[in-house]
Amino acid sequence: MDSLGNLVYGLSVWIVPLLLAITLHEAAHGYAALKLGDDTAQRLGRVSINPLRHIDPVGTVAMPLILLALSGGSFMFGYAKPVPVAFHRLRNPRIDMVKVAAAGPLCNLLQAWVAALLLHAAGGPFFSGLDAWLADVLRMAIYFNVLLAVFNMLPLPPLDGGRVAVGLLPNSMAAPLARLERHGFGILLALFFVLPWLGAQLGRNWSIFQTVIIPVTRWFRQLILLLAGHF
Repeated sequence: MDSLGNLVYGLSVWIVPLLLAITLHEAAHGYAALKLGDDTAQRLGRVSINPLRHIDPVGTVAMPLILLALSGGSFMFGYAKPVPVAFHRLRNPRIDMVKVAAAGPLCNLLQAWVAALLLHAAGGPFFSGLDAWLADVLRMAIYFNVLLAVFNMLPLPPLDGGRVAVGLLPNSMAAPLARLERHGFGILLALFFVLPWLGAQLGRNWSIFQTVIIPVTRWFRQLILLLAGHF
């Protein structure tokens, strides 16, 4: 397969599971909010499995492609359009905020487990003719979903983990953490781009992606594979 063929194959393998991972993640937030008393996301059409409802042209498409190309396929960062939630309309705003935030990463872990079950079943008679492309898609589905769950559970608003932390921590700690949300995106850019660059100038590996996100992702990926019967 030539280089163009490899590129097309690689894109086809990760685009489908990535879109599903992002779409169902965001829909899960909206669905949880709806069940807990806030129909804002439903009224705006965000409780949907239609990827077009959740895709941000820059954050979901352009940024990941550019970063993958610049890093030689070793790094990717992106985001979808956040699902709007009116937390004050939830029946129990503080604890329900935790449930809404956790719904996205939990949905990703569930998707990863289902993909792992299907991949495991590939050895059985029903899936004995499973195409190599589909097997690669399932492997990427496991990886992307676990990666998305781990990344989003970083305890920094506006990430899901930040909202979970704000809901669970005592007020003395939750209030200053919640105030960081307005600066959250800038802090993420500094942590994932500026800090690694500074480390590289000093001959140090200060990449949170390489030293924290990837190792934790690999650990959870292995756990999910074991739970799906891969030994």
